[in-house]
Amino acid sequence: MDPVRHLKISMTVLLLLVTAGTAGYMAIEQWRFIDALYMTVITLGTVGFKEVHDLSDVGKVFTMILIVVGVSVLGYIVGSLAQIMFEGQIQRVMGRMKVEKMIEKLSDHYIICGFGRIGSLICKEFKANHLPFVVVEKSAETAEKLDEEGYLHMKGDATLDETLLKAGIKKAKGLISVVTSDTENVYITLTARGLNPDLYILARSGEEGSDIKLKRAGANKVVSPYIIGGTRMAQSILRPNVVDFIEIATGSDHLDLQMEEITIPDHSAFAGETLVSSGFRKETGVIIIGIKKSHGKMVFNPHSQAKIEGGDTLIVLGEPSAIIKLDDLVARPITDSVIKQHRKEHHPHE
Repeated sequence: MDPVRHLKISMTVLLLLVTAGTAGYMAIEQWRFIDALYMTVITLGTVGFKEVHDLSDVGKVFTMILIVVGVSVLGYIVGSLAQIMFEGQIQRVMGRMKVEKMIEKLSDHYIICGFGRIGSLICKEFKANHLPFVVVEKSAETAEKLDEEGYLHMKGDATLDETLLKAGIKKAKGLISVVTSDTENVYITLTARGLNPDLYILARSGEEGSDIKLKRAGANKVVSPYIIGGTRMAQSILRPNVVDFIEIATGSDHLDLQMEEITIPDHSAFAGETLVSSGFRKETGVIIIGIKKSHGKMVFNPHSQAKIEGGDTLIVLGEPSAIIKLDDLVARPITDSVIKQHRKEHHPHE
C-alpha cells in the first residue's frame, strides 16, 4: 500500500481513538468533556502527567487499553512519516543518479544553457527532430518544469567549468547559450570555448553591440531574437507570400514540404559529380536550391553543371520521404551495387 495512504488511515484511526477515549472517560468516570479530552491526550501521548482525577478500577483498565492501542497507532504514524520522507529522498537521489548516468553516456549532443521562452522552443524542435541534448538550468523552479516536460537536464551554473564538464562538453557537438543576460552568455561562451576549442557555439544576443563581444568570446554564430522577430514581422507585411513559403518549408509542423541540408561524405560515390550527372532530381524529385562549399562559400540556385565535392552541403527542398531517400543515397559508398547501377545508367561509356 502507498505510504501516504497508510498515513491517512493512521490519522483517521488516531482521531477516532481520541473521540472514543474522551467519550469513554465521560461515560465511565462521569468527567467533564475538557477533563476527559485532556486525560485522553496525555494518555495517548504517554507524557506521564498525573491523572486529572482519581480513576476507578474500570477507568484504570480503560486507560491501559487506551495506552496500548494509542502507542501502537502513534508508532505506526511515525513509521509512515519516516517511510515517506526516506523513500522520497531515496527516489530523488536515485533519479538524479540515473539522469547523471544518462548524461555521461551522451556524445555528439547539444548543451542548451537556459530554459526560458527561447530555450523551451529550441528543446521542442530538437525533440521533434530526435536530436540528443541536455539542458543546463540554475533555477530550481524551472527545473521542475523540465521534469514535467521529460527533458534531460541538470541544475547548475553554466558559467562554471564543472557544470559544463558534467554536461559532457568534451564530447558535445554544440552549445546553445540562451540565458536572458548577455553578460552571462558571454561568460558561458568563454568557458565553453576554453573547455572545447572545436565546439560549435550558438549564442543569443539581446542588447545592441553584444553580438561583437559574443563573437570575440568564441561564438560561431550570434542570433538576436528581437532583430529576427522584427524583420519577420515587417516581411510579413511587405512579402507575405514569401514568408508563408519559408514557414512551410522550415516548420516542423508541415509534413508535405521541407527544406533540409545534406552533407556529401568524402567517400560518397557522388563526390566529383555534377548536379545533372548525379541524377538527384530524377532519382528523388528534390530541388537543389543551394550548395555550401566545404570552404564556406554559398552557391545559390546552382546550374546543372555545378560540381559536387566531398564536404559540400546541399540545401534541398522537397517532400520528407524524398529528402530521406537522397540522404541515404549520398551516404552510400561507390562499392554499393545500387550506386554502380546508377553510374552505368548515367555514364554508359565508362
